Amino acid sequence: MRLFWDVNAWLIFIFIFLLIPFSTFYYEAHEGNVAKPTPPPSDAPDENDKKESDKKPKKKRSRITKATCNLALLFLVVSLVFFLTYWFLSYTHIPIDIYTGATILEGARPAGVVFESKPESTTELDENESLKPFSPHQLEPIQPNDAILLKLVVEQSNQVGSTYRVDVSTFFTGLVSFIGWIFFALFGGIGLAALPLDGIFVYLNYRVTISPEQLDDLKQLLVSRVNDMVEIGEQLKVEREDKEMVAKAKKKRSLIIKLFPMFLRSARAREFKAAVYLLERDFAEYEAYRGRSSRKFNPLYPYLALISGCFNGILTLCWFLQTILFTLPAIPIHPFLNNVLVWFDGIFPMLGLLIVGILMLYLLFCAIKGCFLFGLHFVCLSFYPMKLGKTYMSSFLFNMGLILLMTMPIVQFSVISLEVYAKNTIMHQTYLVEIEYLDFFVFFFENNVFIYMLLTIAIANTFFLIWRYKYKINEGDRLRKRLKARSGLTKEESEDFFEDEPLIDRKHSSEMVEGEENDDREEERSVYSSD
Repeated sequence: MRLFWDVNAWLIFIFIFLLIPFSTFYYEAHEGNVAKPTPPPSDAPDENDKKESDKKPKKKRSRITKATCNLALLFLVVSLVFFLTYWFLSYTHIPIDIYTGATILEGARPAGVVFESKPESTTELDENESLKPFSPHQLEPIQPNDAILLKLVVEQSNQVGSTYRVDVSTFFTGLVSFIGWIFFALFGGIGLAALPLDGIFVYLNYRVTISPEQLDDLKQLLVSRVNDMVEIGEQLKVEREDKEMVAKAKKKRSLIIKLFPMFLRSARAREFKAAVYLLERDFAEYEAYRGRSSRKFNPLYPYLALISGCFNGILTLCWFLQTILFTLPAIPIHPFLNNVLVWFDGIFPMLGLLIVGILMLYLLFCAIKGCFLFGLHFVCLSFYPMKLGKTYMSSFLFNMGLILLMTMPIVQFSVISLEVYAKNTIMHQTYLVEIEYLDFFVFFFENNVFIYMLLTIAIANTFFLIWRYKYKINEGDRLRKRLKARSGLTKEESEDFFEDEPLIDRKHSSEMVEGEENDDREEERSVYSSD
């Protein structure tokens, strides 16, 4: 069984750090191979064309070559980090508690404790007429005198421990689990609250409808906004071209501008991008209301969503109670799910295992839900977003690697929470004995830092989603008011969009462009005269 988990760990390593990065680099390399548009041919010869024709054409690297080079660099960095951490942090210090008890004579003097087995039990024979092996039921039930003897057991103050270096597979499991906990605490906490509440809100929002006349009004408002945005976008495009032309004519393009062309974007371009985002969000809400009024809408969908939300709510509540009653307290208050699983195993052994699989799969779905809702954000930027029907292949691959990274902390959290049921298993020995007491990781695992983060984010997101739903109860009226307010940008106001704080002098830029065209014409005339 240990070999199975080791193979599983290395398969995750191959997918996260080899296959998925290579596929991502391969698809992203396609953007650099897009051919640039060739200028229209001219009758007059150009000296620059002659120089370029004399030069040997550069060989372009294929997409596989680019992806392989990027993967080699990534693999080098990952290998360096892994071997450095393994060299310095791969020692585990397992504590061992020592207890000293009273001897039989010491316990017998004050209480008359006597230990004996049942005489009739020791002579029982099996089918082969041989003595049955010893079992605990052959001992007499515990008596009050035995309890007195147990009180004489004393825990030694000097705690000893066993220190040794774990193998590579175990350390890799601990390292990836530590990194994955950072994402699972965030995404899993969001999903634990969002997965049940979203289904319930779908049912509640089903009762909020908009009449066909109101939908037509919303459509007209969206159309006018789209037309205004197209016109503003064309003006921004002209402004950007003029700015690039002026910078090229003045030859004052700094190194930062050359490396990062995004700095050529003006403040109004960023405002335009934000306006486009708001327009897309309003259009999505309009599509949602229109879908409820269409004939293709399935009337059973809200009720199925309600049933799914209630079922997910029960699972979320079970994990909440298990974490509060058993996982976080130093002395568990109640085993809860552990007793339920043991009871189901008593009925049929596969039932307990099936319920464990459902509970762990639910945690994985919560992490996926958090990936879709929140994604990888930095300040106000979104990297590799996941949107239904609008996800790029690179985003899909990146988030698949992120989900694989969270599988190990999900297993660890399940083993910690279901410790009574998972005792005497390989995962119990790996996560709760070896990995939990590794150098540097012991502070986070022993003090349940990530579990507290998971629980805090889940509770905070629950209140946030409920507040947001109350705010969106009259969303139909809010959407109409918002569209009317945002559609107030007329053509005259769109022209004023470019009057405040101009970034470039449009008159000066036109003069520079005309000067460049005159210079080009003089060069062509000189070439013709020489011929």
